[in-house]
Amino acid sequence: MLFPERQAGLFLPEFGQECWEMSRESADFGSASISEGAQDEMGELVDYLARSSRLTPQEAARLVQEVLAFMSEIPEDFIRRRHLALQAQGLSNRAIYLQISEELARRRFRAPEYSERQIRRIIYG
Repeated sequence: MLFPERQAGLFLPEFGQECWEMSRESADFGSASISEGAQDEMGELVDYLARSSRLTPQEAARLVQEVLAFMSEIPEDFIRRRHLALQAQGLSNRAIYLQISEELARRRFRAPEYSERQIRRIIYG
């Protein structure tokens, strides 16, 4: 058995993350910004994912939360996150700025066309 922890209904996180357990009823899908109807749909999505995959309800809820967080990322946060990732790959800042500009044009959010200087200011303040 590869994942005995899944049998117990407990999700064991990657290194540096906290271990947690959550029921569908206690799942918080950002209730401050999501209507009650949308929360019901998210609960239905969690149920669907748990039924149609090997995910537990807790894992499905976490997956939905992570997707929602990813999809709500603003351009400035995306720029900072991608800068760190590309820097870790050893790219020069000039190459990073060009790649970030290209990636922003393909993102789901409408980001303005940032100049190299604007990208640098977002990263370094």
